[in-house]
Amino acid sequence: MRRFRTISEFHEFVQLPKPQHPLLSVVDVGTVPHRYGEEPTTMVFDFYSISVKRMHNVNVKYGQHSFDFNEGVLSFMAPNQVFSMAVADDAEAVEKSGWVVYLHPDFLWNTPLAKTIQQYDFWDYSLKEALFLSAKEEAAILSLVFAIEQEYASTIDRFSKQIIVSHLESLLHYADRFYNRQFLTREKANHEVLERLETLLQTHFNSPNLPEHGLPTVQYVADCLHLSPKYLSNLLRVLTGQNTQQHIHAMLIAKAKEKLSTTSLTVSEIAYGLGFEHLQSFSKLFKTKTSLSPLEFRASFN
Repeated sequence: MRRFRTISEFHEFVQLPKPQHPLLSVVDVGTVPHRYGEEPTTMVFDFYSISVKRMHNVNVKYGQHSFDFNEGVLSFMAPNQVFSMAVADDAEAVEKSGWVVYLHPDFLWNTPLAKTIQQYDFWDYSLKEALFLSAKEEAAILSLVFAIEQEYASTIDRFSKQIIVSHLESLLHYADRFYNRQFLTREKANHEVLERLETLLQTHFNSPNLPEHGLPTVQYVADCLHLSPKYLSNLLRVLTGQNTQQHIHAMLIAKAKEKLSTTSLTVSEIAYGLGFEHLQSFSKLFKTKTSLSPLEFRASFN
C-alpha cells in the first residue's frame, strides 16, 4: 500500500507537475499519465479528494466494493481511506476525463469550513454510492471546479484562500442537495432497499436465536444490505423520515407490544427474548418510545 502524506508526493507518483499550492491541487484527469497495471495499486491519502470524472476500462475498489466510472459521477474521499486502481482485464485502451480537487486539511486551518467539513455524510459513503449527476447538475459542479482552478492558477494573495474556500463550501452544499434529489428520484432501487430492510429486521426479530445474537446494530444492518451506514440512514430519512436506528427501534417496539399484549411472559423474559442484556435498558427505551412503561402498556389491555 502506498501512503501519500502530501499532494506533492502524489503528483510526483502520477508524473504530474508539482502543484502550484502545497495544500491544494486541481487536476484535469485527462492529463494524468496512465500508470496502473492489471494488478491493483492500493493507496491511501492524508488529504481530501473531490472528483467528477469518467474512467473507461479502469477498475476502482474502495470500501471493499468495485466501481466503474463509465458515467459521470461525483465522488468524495476523506483522509485515511484506502482504495485501489487497476486496468480492467479485457481493456484495450484506458480513457479518462474529468477533474479532481485534492485538498489537504491544513488548507482549511482557521476557516469555518475546517469545523464543518466532516458534517457532510458523503465523506463516509462508498464509491458505489457516488452521486450520479444530471447534465445540468454536472455543469453546476464543473463551474465551481473551474472557479477553484482559476483561482488556484492565479497569483496567490490574501484573498485567494477565502475565495477558494467559498467555492468549496458551495460545491459541498450542491452535493448535499443533489444527493437528496438522488434519494428521491431513484425510487425503484431505493424502495427495494426499504423492503429488504423490513425483511431483514423481521427475520432477525423472529429468530429463535435472537437472545444469543442480541439487538441488530446499524453497522450490522448496513453490512447486510451492502451499503455504508450513513448512506443507508440518509436514504431512509428521506424516504420515511426515520434513520436506520429509528427503524430498528420501531420494529423492536412493535414486537415488544405484541408480546406484552398477547403473552403472559414477564417483562424480563420479553426483554431477554428481544436481545436485551438488562431489563432497565428495555424499559427505558419502551417508555421513551411509547410514554408508558411495559407494565403500564400491558395493564391498558386489561
